[in-house]
Amino acid sequence: MPLSDTMTVGAVSTAASDNATRPRLLFLVNEDRFFWSHRRCIALAAMKAGYEVSVAAEVTGMQAEIEAAGIRVYPIPRLRGLHNPIREFKSLARIIGIYRRIRPDVVHHVTIKNIFLGTLAARLTGVSGIVNAFSGLGYVFYGRTWKAFFLRTMICTLMRITLRGSHIRYILQNDDDLADLERLKILTREQSVLIRGSGVDPEEFQPTHEATSDGPLNVLLATRLLWSKGLAQYVAAARALKSQGLNARFIIVGRLDPRNPDHVPPKQMQEWVDEGAVEWWGHRSDMPKVLAGADIVCLPALHGEGLPRVLLEAAACGCPVVASDVRGCREICRDNLNGLLVPPDDVASLTEAFSKLLQDQPLRERMGQAGRAIVVREFTAEQVAQQTLEVYSGLHHLQGAISVEVGPQAAQYPAAEGRRAA
Repeated sequence: MPLSDTMTVGAVSTAASDNATRPRLLFLVNEDRFFWSHRRCIALAAMKAGYEVSVAAEVTGMQAEIEAAGIRVYPIPRLRGLHNPIREFKSLARIIGIYRRIRPDVVHHVTIKNIFLGTLAARLTGVSGIVNAFSGLGYVFYGRTWKAFFLRTMICTLMRITLRGSHIRYILQNDDDLADLERLKILTREQSVLIRGSGVDPEEFQPTHEATSDGPLNVLLATRLLWSKGLAQYVAAARALKSQGLNARFIIVGRLDPRNPDHVPPKQMQEWVDEGAVEWWGHRSDMPKVLAGADIVCLPALHGEGLPRVLLEAAACGCPVVASDVRGCREICRDNLNGLLVPPDDVASLTEAFSKLLQDQPLRERMGQAGRAIVVREFTAEQVAQQTLEVYSGLHHLQGAISVEVGPQAAQYPAAEGRRAA
């Protein structure tokens, strides 16, 4: 049974009346699909701790499954992405209406746009417990176009004005993002906590024990199809290695993202497939199965990340990883321990890293075992749920109302063993 369904979490204090209203927790996230993949463990743990949990998000096909778990979904159309001011005001009005209807004790906003709109809505509706979670700074902070510069300047100014108050707590996924946001005077270190990633369930993502095969080894890139994720560099490395005669398949898993200004067009994806450089499997919801067939997992991102979930999942499955030496990626990819770090936008270094791992089975096995140990020790869903619930209960109006107990489970998880040979 998945860990997220079995974790032990303390309940509402017995000092409160049995008839007292349960504290209400509301998530504001881009999409229901993202909520279910990245925040499910927190939501289920919160329910076991005594919270009544809801989520406001753009609905993309997961509403029924989420509500079957006892979590109410409030749809907000086209919440994801930046739109014209009229549409954004409509989104804000809808968020305000939801906050007035639910009257949450704690709101948990995820991603920059939702942090801004959600905090503004919370202020206008009297919500006193605000948790703002930055899952990476993204296009607005890293983009080099005039549009990105304009948005960055505008958003930073608005956030400095809106995100003030001792009742707000911030969750960051890496130290670099925390330092940047503190330098920009958007938050203070005293209000912030570092929770590295969304966690992974080591029981769901386990090492596989596949038989030795003489077939090609599989190099996997699973990500949103954005230029900033390093897709062009990955394809170039695949071309180079295939020209050298290495027996490997280069696989891309991920959906098109046409609403993102950084998206890779479908025509370009098809051209890469047609030339034989890579395989494109589209979106997959069965990542444990996909990772079971991977020998190397990579993320050659051009800019910083929050803490990429796919690298956590890969490490939990005993896969060695290759990633850019950027914020977020280096949190989980420890160079020469469980993977190889390469400079961003450096095709030669990326090609060399792939070649090294593809030709060295013992190295792949050692790195896979080390990655599994790192995840079990530092990055489990249980740990993330406990740390997040402690943020909720630390808000002044809930102190003492919620007790959190999540027992350590590391010793129960199986270690990584050898993967298939070259």
